[in-house]
Amino acid sequence: MLFGNKGGSSVEWLIAGLGNPGSKYENTRHNMGFRTVELLAEQKGVKLNKVKFKSAYNICEFAGARCLVMKPQTYMNLSGEAVREAARFYKIPADRVLVIYDDVSLPVGKLRVRPTGSAGGHNGIKNIIAHLGTQDFPRIKIGTGAPEDKDGMIDWVIGVPSQKEREVLLESFKRAIEAAACVIEHGCQRAMNDFN
Repeated sequence: MLFGNKGGSSVEWLIAGLGNPGSKYENTRHNMGFRTVELLAEQKGVKLNKVKFKSAYNICEFAGARCLVMKPQTYMNLSGEAVREAARFYKIPADRVLVIYDDVSLPVGKLRVRPTGSAGGHNGIKNIIAHLGTQDFPRIKIGTGAPEDKDGMIDWVIGVPSQKEREVLLESFKRAIEAAACVIEHGCQRAMNDFN
Protein backbone atom coordinates (compact mmCIF):
# COMPACT_ATOMS: atom_id res chain seq x y z
CA MET A 1 0.00 0.00 0.00
CA LEU A 2 1.69 3.16 -1.20
CA PHE A 3 -0.41 5.71 0.66
CA GLY A 4 -2.41 5.49 3.84
CA ASN A 5 -2.02 3.63 7.09
CA LYS A 6 -3.32 0.21 8.04
CA GLY A 7 -5.41 -0.61 11.06
CA GLY A 8 -6.91 1.77 13.59
CA SER A 9 -4.57 4.66 12.91
CA SER A 10 -6.44 5.98 9.87
CA VAL A 11 -7.31 9.67 9.75
CA GLU A 12 -10.85 10.70 8.80
CA TRP A 13 -10.48 14.48 8.51
CA LEU A 14 -7.72 16.95 7.80
CA ILE A 15 -8.04 20.37 9.48
CA ALA A 16 -5.58 22.89 8.07
CA GLY A 17 -5.14 26.31 9.64
CA LEU A 18 -3.36 28.65 7.25
CA GLY A 19 -0.64 31.14 8.08
CA ASN A 20 3.03 31.96 7.68
CA PRO A 21 5.71 30.32 9.85
CA GLY A 22 8.19 32.30 11.92
CA SER A 23 8.01 34.82 14.74
CA LYS A 24 7.86 37.74 12.28
CA TYR A 25 4.33 36.70 11.25
CA GLU A 26 3.17 35.09 14.48
CA ASN A 27 0.41 37.49 15.52
CA THR A 28 -0.50 38.96 12.14
CA ARG A 29 -3.93 38.95 10.54
CA HIS A 30 -2.75 36.44 7.92
CA ASN A 31 -2.18 33.87 10.70
CA MET A 32 -5.77 33.53 11.93
CA GLY A 33 -5.84 29.92 10.73
CA PHE A 34 -2.69 29.10 12.70
CA ARG A 35 -4.11 30.73 15.84
CA THR A 36 -7.35 28.75 15.55
CA VAL A 37 -5.80 25.31 15.14
CA GLU A 38 -3.31 26.05 17.92
CA LEU A 39 -6.25 26.79 20.21
CA LEU A 40 -8.03 23.63 19.03
CA ALA A 41 -4.90 21.56 19.80
CA GLU A 42 -4.60 23.22 23.21
CA GLN A 43 -8.24 22.35 23.96
CA LYS A 44 -7.51 18.72 23.01
CA GLY A 45 -4.32 18.61 25.11
CA VAL A 46 -1.95 18.06 22.19
CA LYS A 47 0.85 20.11 20.68
CA LEU A 48 1.28 20.69 16.96
CA ASN A 49 4.90 19.58 17.24
CA LYS A 50 5.18 16.67 14.81
CA VAL A 51 6.95 17.52 11.58
CA LYS A 52 5.93 15.88 8.30
CA PHE A 53 3.93 16.83 5.19
CA LYS A 54 5.76 20.20 5.21
CA SER A 55 3.73 20.93 8.33
CA ALA A 56 3.67 21.16 12.09
CA TYR A 57 0.85 18.81 13.02
CA ASN A 58 -0.67 16.26 15.34
CA ILE A 59 -3.53 13.77 15.28
CA CYS A 60 -6.35 13.92 17.81
CA GLU A 61 -9.94 12.92 18.38
CA PHE A 62 -12.17 15.91 17.60
CA ALA A 63 -15.94 16.04 17.06
CA GLY A 64 -16.12 12.25 17.12
CA ALA A 65 -13.56 11.83 14.35
CA ARG A 66 -9.87 11.15 14.10
CA CYS A 67 -8.41 14.40 12.76
CA LEU A 68 -5.02 15.48 11.53
CA VAL A 69 -4.64 19.11 12.60
CA MET A 70 -1.94 20.96 10.70
CA LYS A 71 -0.15 24.26 10.22
CA PRO A 72 1.55 24.20 6.81
CA GLN A 73 5.13 25.49 7.12
CA THR A 74 5.48 26.33 3.42
CA TYR A 75 4.42 29.99 3.66
CA MET A 76 0.89 30.92 2.74
CA ASN A 77 1.11 30.88 -1.05
CA LEU A 78 2.35 27.25 -1.10
CA SER A 79 -0.11 25.86 1.48
CA GLY A 80 -1.48 23.39 -1.07
CA GLU A 81 1.79 21.42 -1.11
CA ALA A 82 1.39 20.52 2.56
CA VAL A 83 -2.35 19.87 2.37
CA ARG A 84 -2.00 17.62 -0.67
CA GLU A 85 0.82 15.56 0.88
CA ALA A 86 -1.17 14.79 4.03
CA ALA A 87 -4.46 14.22 2.18
CA ARG A 88 -2.77 11.84 -0.25
CA PHE A 89 -0.90 9.94 2.48
CA TYR A 90 -4.06 9.31 4.51
CA LYS A 91 -6.38 9.06 1.47
CA ILE A 92 -8.57 11.88 2.75
CA PRO A 93 -11.06 13.08 0.11
CA ALA A 94 -11.28 16.81 -0.58
CA ASP A 95 -14.71 17.09 1.07
CA ARG A 96 -13.03 16.10 4.36
CA VAL A 97 -10.25 18.67 4.08
CA LEU A 98 -11.41 21.58 6.26
CA VAL A 99 -9.39 24.78 5.83
CA ILE A 100 -9.48 27.69 8.30
CA TYR A 101 -8.11 31.04 7.19
CA ASP A 102 -8.33 34.83 7.29
CA ASP A 103 -10.66 36.82 5.04
CA VAL A 104 -10.30 40.58 4.47
CA SER A 105 -13.76 40.82 2.87
CA LEU A 106 -15.48 40.05 6.20
CA PRO A 107 -15.73 42.35 9.24
CA VAL A 108 -13.35 41.61 12.12
CA GLY A 109 -14.34 38.37 13.85
CA LYS A 110 -17.18 37.47 11.47
CA LEU A 111 -17.23 33.80 10.46
CA ARG A 112 -18.25 32.39 7.11
CA VAL A 113 -18.58 28.63 6.54
CA ARG A 114 -18.60 27.41 2.94
CA PRO A 115 -18.65 23.89 1.44
CA THR A 116 -16.88 25.04 -1.74
CA GLY A 117 -15.93 28.18 -3.64
CA SER A 118 -13.25 30.11 -5.46
CA ALA A 119 -10.08 31.43 -3.85
CA GLY A 120 -11.51 34.96 -3.68
CA GLY A 121 -8.02 36.40 -4.07
CA HIS A 122 -6.59 34.39 -1.15
CA ASN A 123 -3.24 32.92 -2.27
CA GLY A 124 -3.28 30.06 0.23
CA ILE A 125 -6.68 28.88 -0.98
CA LYS A 126 -5.66 29.38 -4.61
CA ASN A 127 -2.71 27.05 -4.05
CA ILE A 128 -4.80 24.42 -2.24
CA ILE A 129 -7.31 24.42 -5.12
CA ALA A 130 -4.42 23.95 -7.57
CA HIS A 131 -2.91 21.05 -5.60
CA LEU A 132 -6.16 19.25 -4.75
CA GLY A 133 -7.47 19.77 -8.26
CA THR A 134 -10.84 20.92 -6.93
CA GLN A 135 -12.41 23.80 -5.04
CA ASP A 136 -14.93 21.46 -3.42
CA PHE A 137 -13.51 21.40 0.09
CA PRO A 138 -15.12 22.97 3.18
CA ARG A 139 -13.65 26.12 4.65
CA ILE A 140 -14.14 28.46 7.58
CA LYS A 141 -13.19 32.06 6.97
CA ILE A 142 -12.40 34.43 9.84
CA GLY A 143 -12.94 38.10 9.09
CA THR A 144 -10.04 40.48 9.64
CA GLY A 145 -11.64 43.55 8.10
CA ALA A 146 -9.83 45.55 5.43
CA PRO A 147 -7.85 48.79 5.33
CA GLU A 148 -9.58 51.91 4.03
CA ASP A 149 -6.76 52.28 1.53
CA LYS A 150 -6.82 49.18 -0.71
CA ASP A 151 -3.19 49.89 -1.73
CA GLY A 152 -2.21 49.07 1.84
CA MET A 153 -3.64 45.51 1.70
CA ILE A 154 -0.32 43.64 2.03
CA ASP A 155 0.73 45.72 5.05
CA TRP A 156 -2.73 45.11 6.50
CA VAL A 157 -2.71 41.31 6.25
CA ILE A 158 0.83 41.02 7.65
CA GLY A 159 0.04 43.66 10.27
CA VAL A 160 -0.89 42.96 13.89
CA PRO A 161 -4.52 43.59 14.93
CA SER A 162 -5.23 46.15 17.65
CA GLN A 163 -5.86 45.02 21.22
CA LYS A 164 -9.61 45.52 20.70
CA GLU A 165 -9.53 43.48 17.48
CA ARG A 166 -7.52 40.73 19.19
CA GLU A 167 -10.20 40.36 21.87
CA VAL A 168 -12.88 39.99 19.18
CA LEU A 169 -10.71 37.58 17.19
CA LEU A 170 -10.01 35.33 20.17
CA GLU A 171 -13.77 34.80 20.53
CA SER A 172 -14.01 34.13 16.80
CA PHE A 173 -11.29 31.43 17.06
CA LYS A 174 -13.40 29.68 19.71
CA ARG A 175 -16.48 29.96 17.50
CA ALA A 176 -14.50 28.70 14.48
CA ILE A 177 -13.58 25.58 16.47
CA GLU A 178 -17.27 25.06 17.30
CA ALA A 179 -18.10 25.58 13.62
CA ALA A 180 -15.44 23.02 12.63
CA ALA A 181 -16.98 20.49 15.03
CA CYS A 182 -20.39 21.20 13.50
CA VAL A 183 -19.06 20.69 9.95
CA ILE A 184 -17.58 17.32 10.94
CA GLU A 185 -20.56 16.10 12.95
CA HIS A 186 -23.50 17.56 11.03
CA GLY A 187 -22.22 18.85 7.68
CA CYS A 188 -21.63 22.25 6.14
CA GLN A 189 -25.28 23.19 5.70
CA ARG A 190 -25.98 22.97 9.41
CA ALA A 191 -22.73 24.84 10.21
CA MET A 192 -23.66 27.57 7.73
CA ASN A 193 -27.08 27.95 9.34
CA ASP A 194 -25.61 28.11 12.84
CA PHE A 195 -22.45 30.17 12.33
CA ASN A 196 -22.76 32.40 9.23
